Amino acid sequence: MGGWEKWFTDEAARRDAAGLTRRLRPRGSDDDVIDLAGNDYLGLSRHPEVVRAAAEAALTWGAGAGASRLVTGTLALHESLERELAVFLGQPAALVMSTGYHANLAAVTALADRETLIVSDAHVHASLIDAARLSRAEIVVTPHNDVEAVAAALALRGRRRAIVLVESIYSVLGDAAPLTGLAEVCETHDALLVVDEAHGLGVAGSAGEGLVRAVGLVAAPHVVVTATLSKALGAQGGVVLGSPGLVHHLVNRARPFIFDTGLAPAATGGALAALRLLRSQPELPARVVARVDGLSRRLDVDRPAGAVLSVPMDSPQAALTAQAECLEHGVRVGCFRPPSVPDGISRLRVTTSAGVTDEAWDRAGDVLAKVVEGHR
Repeated sequence: MGGWEKWFTDEAARRDAAGLTRRLRPRGSDDDVIDLAGNDYLGLSRHPEVVRAAAEAALTWGAGAGASRLVTGTLALHESLERELAVFLGQPAALVMSTGYHANLAAVTALADRETLIVSDAHVHASLIDAARLSRAEIVVTPHNDVEAVAAALALRGRRRAIVLVESIYSVLGDAAPLTGLAEVCETHDALLVVDEAHGLGVAGSAGEGLVRAVGLVAAPHVVVTATLSKALGAQGGVVLGSPGLVHHLVNRARPFIFDTGLAPAATGGALAALRLLRSQPELPARVVARVDGLSRRLDVDRPAGAVLSVPMDSPQAALTAQAECLEHGVRVGCFRPPSVPDGISRLRVTTSAGVTDEAWDRAGDVLAKVVEGHR
């Protein structure tokens, strides 16, 4: 066995022993398992209007955008989506990209360099962590949701530009960032606050407009918003929102945008249709909120600010066992294990979806309650 193959084998054995092995599990289009593992919070990925819009966009524009956005890959459809996302999220301008991961990479690497200080919350998503590393900026990681620690880090930065990285709603603990306090600190210290609304768009606020707008930070000059189109909007893609000057800068400096093919027409059309449905049906976010409230009480876990509940487990193996038991009873849930959890605690990840029927939701709740009780 060659050196690399032996290394692969040894690494796989170590992962297996620690209960940290991950595998791809393809699902069929006719899968009848109740899905509480995905991120389709509003149940829009299969909504007839969304699917029809995606198909019509592909028939009109083709299977792909055909080039990067700066060559011939910018479609009128992209501009429509950008305009409507900006209006809904209360931002002056928007730039759509191929994934939410790209959106975070683009925003941070185009704004930061060796002369910049990045202050990052300890619980931010891997895409923001990778973006900070790629930017080559100095990075200070602050305790989770600690506004005073952020202020202290900014006070010592000297004359360097500074950026603070947070999520509006965190995907593991499900708690919300103290955005008002963070925005005040950033304004005081002339820093930029980058807020990832991946788990806020479509869920937070009275109409799913996201936490940034809900707390009154509409078009604040020192706030930049990123989001994904693959969760509540049920499609694919990412977006960075802020001032027209920010967007112009990204178009000219963000390598993850400049050198990437434009978002595919089907995903663009589907996301646009989903956004319009969200605007016209505020009862969808309200249903998510009601279901989160009821299920968190039933499982005796902290009520999250978003759509994802985290149920602590004793170990990675216990989490995997509980996940398998749920699946045996027709309910698919996710599983958080190191290194995906910032605090090292393995958890079941339960996604609240407005798209699940009331009957299926009640049945899933029964299964979860029984399984979780068996592991306490």
